Order: sequence, then C-alpha cells, then structure tokens
Amino acid sequence: MIKVHHLNDSRSQRVLWLLEELGLPYEVVRYQRNAATRLAPPELVAIHPLGKSPVIEDGDIKVAETGAIFEYLLDAYGEGRLRPAPRTENARRFTYWLHYAEGSAMPPLLLSLVFSVLPKRVPGLVRPLIKAVSDKTIATLVAPQLRAAVAFWEAELTRSEWFAGDQFTAADIIMSFPVEAGATRAFDVADQPRLKAFLQRIHARPAYQRALERGGPYAYA
Repeated sequence: MIKVHHLNDSRSQRVLWLLEELGLPYEVVRYQRNAATRLAPPELVAIHPLGKSPVIEDGDIKVAETGAIFEYLLDAYGEGRLRPAPRTENARRFTYWLHYAEGSAMPPLLLSLVFSVLPKRVPGLVRPLIKAVSDKTIATLVAPQLRAAVAFWEAELTRSEWFAGDQFTAADIIMSFPVEAGATRAFDVADQPRLKAFLQRIHARPAYQRALERGGPYAYA
C-alpha cells in the first residue's frame, strides 16, 4: 500500500486528492507544523533529508517533490487517466502546468507569505524598520508578480474549462494549491470569475472531499 507522509495545510493535500481520483488505497502518516514557526517537524527529516512534505513510499520506492510524485503515480497506476492523450497540444499544456505549478507559481506566493510574517518574528525595536522593508518589497516586487500570475491563470481558463483542455486532469489538481493559496493572499475571487468557477468545480468533486477527510484540516479549502 502507498504511504503518504502528509503535513497539515501543505501541498501534500494534492497527493491525497490524486490518489482518491485514481481510486488507489493508501495510508496517511500525518505530521503537524510547529505552531510558532509553521515549519515541518524534525521527524520528517528521518523520511527525507530536507524534511519536506510530500513524500510517498510505494514498497521500496520513495518519491519526493509533488511534480515527481504525480508523474510516478500517473505512470505506475494512471492507465491513461487524468492526463491528455500523448503528443497532443493538450499533452504539452499538461506538462507545462505540471512543472509551472511548483516552478513559477509558488515562489511569489511564498515570498508574499514570508514578507507578511517577517515583521512579527523580529524584536520589537526593529519591527517598524523590518515592516517598512517588507511592505516595500511586497508592493514593488512580489505583488506585481502575483498580479501577472493571477491574470495569466484567469486568461488561460478562457481557452478551456480546465488548465489542460476540456477534460479534468492532474494538471488541475497540481494547480489547485497555487489558486487556493492565491485566493487567500493574492486576489479576490469576485474579481476573477473563471478562477472562482474553477475553485467551485474542484471543491465539488467527491474525490477532493474524500481527500480532505483523510488529510484533516486544510486552511485553503
């Protein structure tokens, strides 16, 4: 049985969702973030040297990194499901979103989070200075990147209902976290009707809801 090392409120929720969509049996090993730092616990270092989640174990095979996990599961168990036919335009779009979600979408979201919480983590005497620097960095560097990204996502969903064509695929699963996280800290869904509809569609999927039940509290649903 596949074992998922799952951190609360993290990108590993997508792995549970993918497994539910594929109908595969799996075991969830839960880890809780440190309440003060929001970092993963040291126990994850025993699973992977970087102490990150998600990591899956499938017998003797261990796979880390969300995109790599998606490729492994689809290759090993997908049987053509949740991905477009090979050597098509939608297949190229699928590959793009599979890599874009982690490679380009997440860095500005993480920077937004880091600079938002940084002033709260420094001594009181320097807090005004750090807050001024953080606010300036967000306004001049991070926010423009996020606005461009959100506009890009919204525009892409004018091409088709889903990110890689007219059919739901694993590209939509992997893009769910940037869109959900973005809706909490980068854009108002009322201003992005296609992204709003995308979120409504994924949240209504039975497999998404089952994954939430298995994974526990998830701040972005």
